[in-house]
This record gives sequence, C-alpha cells and structure tokens, in this order.
Amino acid sequence: MDDLDHRNLGVKLKLWHIQDDAPGMVFWHPRGHAIYRVLEDYLRRKMRQAGYAEVRTPQLLPKEFWDRSGHWEKFREHMFRLDDGELAMALKPMSCPCHVQIFNKGLRSWRELPIRYAEFGACHRNEPSGALHGIMRTRAFEQDDAHVFCREEDVEREVASFIALLGEIYRELGFPDFEVALATRPAVRAGDDATWDWSEAKLGDAARLCGLVPQINSGEGALYGPKLEFALRDRLGRSWQCGTVQLDGVLPQRLDASYIAPDGSRARPLMIHHAIFGSLGRMIAILLEHHGGVLPFWLSPDQVAVAPISKDHAGYGAVVLAAFEDAGIRTVAYDGADTLSRRILAAHDMAVPAMAIVGSREMRDGRVNLRERDGSQADVPLAEAISNLQARAQPGLHD
Repeated sequence: MDDLDHRNLGVKLKLWHIQDDAPGMVFWHPRGHAIYRVLEDYLRRKMRQAGYAEVRTPQLLPKEFWDRSGHWEKFREHMFRLDDGELAMALKPMSCPCHVQIFNKGLRSWRELPIRYAEFGACHRNEPSGALHGIMRTRAFEQDDAHVFCREEDVEREVASFIALLGEIYRELGFPDFEVALATRPAVRAGDDATWDWSEAKLGDAARLCGLVPQINSGEGALYGPKLEFALRDRLGRSWQCGTVQLDGVLPQRLDASYIAPDGSRARPLMIHHAIFGSLGRMIAILLEHHGGVLPFWLSPDQVAVAPISKDHAGYGAVVLAAFEDAGIRTVAYDGADTLSRRILAAHDMAVPAMAIVGSREMRDGRVNLRERDGSQADVPLAEAISNLQARAQPGLHD
C-alpha cells in the first residue's frame, strides 16, 4: 500500500481501524466519525430539501420476510443468517423491502404520489474475505438508501430530478465530472420484455434529459429492473462506481404494494431505488484518496488547531477554542508541552487545515494569528477569525 491509500491514511490520521478478528467491520475513531457525521448531515439536508422523508427500519427480520421479497432465494449466500429457536432470521443487506412495508401501512391515494423515503440504513453482507478492501468494501456498512413510489407518468421526471441532485452533490464534493452507464436486462430476470423495453427507455430518456449520454452495459441490470450507474473520476484518473438508480415494478408486486387510482381501482406503484454514495464508508475512502488525505476545510474532522505559545497563554487559548466551537467550527487544542514548532508539525501531519496561534500580544488585543497549511499567516481580531472560518466551512468550498 502506498502512503495515499485510504487504508494507510485511516491509520495515520487516526480515523478508524479494522481488526483481524472482525474482518470487514469498521471501528470508527472520533476523528473518522466526525467526517462520517459531516457527510451524513450534509446528505440528510440535501435529501430533505429534495422532498424525501427520512425513515428508520429494523436490521434483523424474519426469513419469511426475505422469502416474500425474493432475497432469500437470490441473495441468501450473502446474508448473515441465524436461527433463534423457532424463528429463522437474517440481517438486512439493503433497506428496499422495509420501505415497502412503510408504504403499505395505510390506504394510499394516487394524489399522495410520488412518495419519497430516505434512510441511512445499517446493512450487512457476507462478502467473501478476498473481496474486502479497507472501508471501500466491508461486511457492515451504512447505505444511503432512498426509494420513490410513483406512477408511470412520474418516472422520467423523478429520475431526472434525482440525477440533477446527484450531480450537484458530486460537484460540491469535488467531482465536477462523472460517468453514467445504463445497465440493461440480464439473462435471468423477472418481468416480461415489454416491461424491460419501457423501463430501459425511460431511464435512458431521463439521463439524456439531464444532458448525459449513458454507455450501455448489456446484461448488467438487476434481477428486477434496469439501472443507471454513476462513476466518479478522481484526481489520479481512477473511476469509482458510486451512485445508482434502478426502476422496479417487481418488488411492489411481490410485497403487495398498491394505491387507489383515479378511477377507484387498486393499482401497483412503480418503485425507484437510488443511492448517491452507495456506502458512506466507501465515499469517505474515495474522498481521502482523491484529496491525498488533506480534505477541504468543510469536511475536515478538525478544522482548526488552537496552539498557545506557552502555558501562560493557555487560558486565552481556551477562550479562543470555546469561541470557535460555539460558532460551529470543529476545533482541537494543541497545547501540550512540546515546542510550538513541534505542535505546528503535529497539526500538519494530522491534515488540520488551519491553526490559531495565541501569545501575549493576541491575548492582550483579543486577536489570533491564523496560520494555514502552506505557511501563510494573518493576524486578525477573534471575531474576524470566526467570520472567516465560518465562511470557509460552507459545503462545496474547496481550499
């Protein structure tokens, strides 16, 4: 592994670890979990603004549930299963059947559609040990699952809206360009050819409506429907498959989802499955490698390190740290016994974007000396420092 491999960066930057006795299971350390929460909260805001209601569903469900959804037949070798006495159970590998259960509670009208659900779903998949790769591919992960229940006439608009949202988020994360592929019907599939013709055409039309020309991945679609797959290209030119959109008319039928149509009859909704990150851990790994471990200010786990020049300035350093924290800036104290130069180097090694150095003059005048990673410095009033740092903390800004 090279120094910029996310597995090395995770150790060096004290973000997470994975133990030999728990392969594929991530232990998130405070700094790593800070990045995790920033990304989760960022995506949560975006999804809420786009009209998605956040839900939470169980991780452990009975075998009968997975039988009805079809996952027990097609996916059981990748599921963690257990037999608890009289009841066979399995940990969920994805959240989509659970979202159908929420949709099914209550009588739905066509006037309510589209209905959009989103979940940061804790999922488990029994991946073979040879397929595990740091936090990019694990056995336990959190997936940004989202589903839209809608009518046929809603599909193109809903998919196009999602693609626009996905593009906006990727750009704000530092990926202005991404690739898209249309994965078409596999040899073994559910549904008739007419349904697949319609579904493939709708996904292709939605992509083109957004100015995209998808390449065709023949036979790579899911069992229940075709999908659009989105891949990011990092600064080293590597391609990483992340987002997906899948059109599905089968799962609503298997799980008996319905709504009251305008003529009073019962009708089946279509279900659009999609994810922007795919896995939060995977996205963090991609971002770390893309940025060489030095994340943009808004994503950094510690945004500012406060360093008093000597112990005589520790009291004012604590005041500065509290003021930054109160302003929503993630701040850490570098106030140990080492020399100031050693503490500056330590903060640099931890990829902290900025330092606030305080001494006698800063303490006397209510100022801080802001020092950037490139060595540039600015001596400013504390209030101005807070304002400047808050401006830099806006999602999508890249230092």
